[in-house]
Amino acid sequence: MTLLEVEGLVKHFPVRGGVFGRTSGHVRAVDGLDFAVREGETVALVGESGCGKSTVGRLVLRLIEPTAGAVRFEGDDLLALDAEQMRARRRRLQVIFQDPYASLNPRMTVGAMLGEPLFLHRLVGTEAERRARVGELLELVGLRPEHARRYPHEFSGGQRQRLAIARALAVEPRLIVADEPVSALDVSIQAQVINLMKELQGRFGLAYIFISHDLAVVKHIADRIAVMYLGKIVETATTDELFRNPRHPYTRALLSAVPLPDPAAVRERALLEGDIPSAIAPPPGCRFHTRCRFARESCRHDVPVLADDGTGHATACPWWPEFPPAPMTVGAAARAEDKTRLDRLQAAFVKQEAT
Repeated sequence: MTLLEVEGLVKHFPVRGGVFGRTSGHVRAVDGLDFAVREGETVALVGESGCGKSTVGRLVLRLIEPTAGAVRFEGDDLLALDAEQMRARRRRLQVIFQDPYASLNPRMTVGAMLGEPLFLHRLVGTEAERRARVGELLELVGLRPEHARRYPHEFSGGQRQRLAIARALAVEPRLIVADEPVSALDVSIQAQVINLMKELQGRFGLAYIFISHDLAVVKHIADRIAVMYLGKIVETATTDELFRNPRHPYTRALLSAVPLPDPAAVRERALLEGDIPSAIAPPPGCRFHTRCRFARESCRHDVPVLADDGTGHATACPWWPEFPPAPMTVGAAARAEDKTRLDRLQAAFVKQEAT
């Protein structure tokens, strides 16, 4: 069942200057997006910094108002709701921000922070019920009930992100927008938080919009991926299909930059030339044509359509069937000697630790 539907979503931020603050242009942060999220599903929005993915998350939650488009959640048009109706809806729509320390009130204890949404949405009646519920939430994210008496600065970065997850879960949501939730954490802590989010999703049937620039992280949590470039979606597919058969040149470049865990493996890089064009004056036609090595004359003036081939894999490039195969991992056999040397070195360390 479809939980969230986004159609024609647009957000243009005015650029003002001069003595009178007149509008001289618009930053086209989001320029016509269509996607859907089903119950219990994780949809990832990925792309370079400045592509508009975080803005999409805030538009879905109505933290900022869109310029145009429609956002339907559980069949209701969120953009048509007044402030009181939207407040009631926020129980079902929650967010996890990138920097947990910036999103947690340093003057409030953990118990007060987790208890506040319970009070605002009238989910508990007495103080004893509130304390019991706060303890349950802390245990749910791998912390202890006695941590409710502490302040945010007394926790590590990973623990603070767990607190942010607990706060999002307090009001029993159905959809959580996770905006770069692990990008500020160490790799080992990233794995713990991702595993926690997956466990909670399976337990409560949560749906996620997972915003990230790290495809290595996205691969382990997302069911479907939408690749964004300069305010538009250029490719969308299931995670397995996107990693196995990337079509759009931009998607190929992103995947070729993902580090490989095997030091003996070599991947052919699909390097991009030039800088990202300005979102104030995006190039005509395909917005990626200024950096694409497969660009043709028609790409300079024809706007590509995100077309689905019938399998759920949609690509905003009509020429992808004519492209050569995507760069794959090559050269592993040629570096077998290096791998043998590395294995021998690792064995020596293991032997030294054993003695």
